[in-house]
Amino acid sequence: MILLLAAGALAFAGCSSTPSKVDTGPIRAGTFNYINTGAKPAPDYANNEQAVHAVIQEAITKALAQRGVSHVAAGGDVTVAYLIITGNNVSTTSINDYFGHSGDASALHEKAQSAYTSSKNPNYFEAGTLLIDIIDSKSFKLLRRGHATRPMLQNLSADDRAARIQGVVDEIFLDLRIKK
Repeated sequence: MILLLAAGALAFAGCSSTPSKVDTGPIRAGTFNYINTGAKPAPDYANNEQAVHAVIQEAITKALAQRGVSHVAAGGDVTVAYLIITGNNVSTTSINDYFGHSGDASALHEKAQSAYTSSKNPNYFEAGTLLIDIIDSKSFKLLRRGHATRPMLQNLSADDRAARIQGVVDEIFLDLRIKK
């Protein structure tokens, strides 16, 4: 229940100028590429975020390929950006290596922080939110923004983690319409 409230708060927090959901209608695209802000390699003691990025990008690539949009290294019709926010009752962290340098990342992180920590439920929880943008590569107009939140589960196998991430991406793109 708390996660539904957190997701709902993020989805319906329309008071801010940074939308948490955007849908401009069908998207004309045959190719896409990812934003890459040139993330520095993590030190040996840090979590292996690159492995998570690889799984997320594989899930996005598969979901878009099913809609006839293929991945290219650069110069796609659209650019895909994504933001990962993890948190609990007390704090949140965002991973924006593939989201870009706009102020939206900070504003969306603040929305998630408020949603995750505003519950009166004293029970501890951990959750993660994946937010995906599709941006026109020529005009840089935000064409689509969607997100989904899930509880964080520990000790999943690599296959189970990949399947959960694919499910999240599929949910975000559930009603995505592509025109060629």
